[in-house]
Amino acid sequence: MVKVAIVGCNGKMGGFVAQAVENNSGCQTLFGVDAFGTNKYEFPVYTSFEGVSEKPDVIIDFSNPAALDGMLGFALANSVPCVICTTGYSTEQIEKIKKASGQIAVFYSGNMSLGINLLIELAKQAAKVLGNSFDIEIVEKHHNLKVDAPSGTALMIADAVSDTLEQEPQYVYDRHAYRKKRSKNEIGIHSVRGGTIVGEHEVIFAGHDEVVTISHSAQSKEVFAEGAVNAAAFLASQKAGMYDMGNLLADKFA
Repeated sequence: MVKVAIVGCNGKMGGFVAQAVENNSGCQTLFGVDAFGTNKYEFPVYTSFEGVSEKPDVIIDFSNPAALDGMLGFALANSVPCVICTTGYSTEQIEKIKKASGQIAVFYSGNMSLGINLLIELAKQAAKVLGNSFDIEIVEKHHNLKVDAPSGTALMIADAVSDTLEQEPQYVYDRHAYRKKRSKNEIGIHSVRGGTIVGEHEVIFAGHDEVVTISHSAQSKEVFAEGAVNAAAFLASQKAGMYDMGNLLADKFA
């Protein structure tokens, strides 16, 4: 039985994670950590890691970048693996995550959906075939409560596509300040925020007289929670290092 700690358990995603753990016969929630401290669960909820005495097998984090230091401090002190699903980290915080992976196992992904990771693989293959002869644009859409933009998933897609191109591209997030034609080494990244959109991502390869589009739409946040719990079960037995959905998929289909 994998004992899980959920960071951000009182948030919407935290609630989905708690339900996904409950539905998984191989996992159970040991405790939660949430700055608001409200306990609506049968397991204990702490406002920070300072008051925690239990030791989980793995931590699942769906919270806020502000919670990173406390979580990593606890994880490093107790040798606890972390599944980090939060987005919006600064460059400095990402470096902290990478440094921590030298001592503990860290599963870090901007999107826990199996489908979106398939989209990324397909986009990489398309970029290899189409190369620099097609313009590449990424459009992401999310609900009106999402704070960070562009989404972590959009950046994951852009980084994956960039790795396949011969020339390193420039990310262009907003063209209203540009008064020039589009250069060939650009990847445009565009954000839409509105309503209750769970998450939609579209990769557009626009060539001469033809357009190739690869898209993914998440209908519920439950898919991300289930992916996080699967990642936790996988990570609990791994040695120190950085892991992502590619490692999980390889393990599942080995």
